[in-house]
Amino acid sequence: MTTYNKKKLGLLLSTPPRNPNLETAVHLTETALTEHVQVYLYLIDQGALAMDDPRLDHLIEKGLKLFVCAYGAERHQVPLSGKATPCGLVVLSDLVKGCDQFISFN
Repeated sequence: MTTYNKKKLGLLLSTPPRNPNLETAVHLTETALTEHVQVYLYLIDQGALAMDDPRLDHLIEKGLKLFVCAYGAERHQVPLSGKATPCGLVVLSDLVKGCDQFISFN
C-alpha cells in the first residue's frame, strides 16, 4: 500500500499519563498501525507528560508520528527529547482537517 492511499487517524491526548486515556490511545494506535493506518498523536496540556512513556517509543518505531504542544511541554516542564515534534495549535488544526478520523481524549 502506498503512503498516499493510507488512511489517517489523528489522536489528541490532554490528560496526564495516570489517566486511562493514555492506555486507550496506545491500544488504538497499535491496532491502527497494524492495519496500515498512518497515526498522528498530539500531546497537549497534561498529555505532554506522557512523553516519557516507553510505549510511545515502541509506537514511534512502528510508524507513529508524535507531536507535542510546545507551550504544554514548557508549562509542565517536560524536556523536548527529540522524539516528538514540538509545535503549536496550527499543526493541531492541520491534523484535525487532514485526517480521515480524529479522536480527542480529554
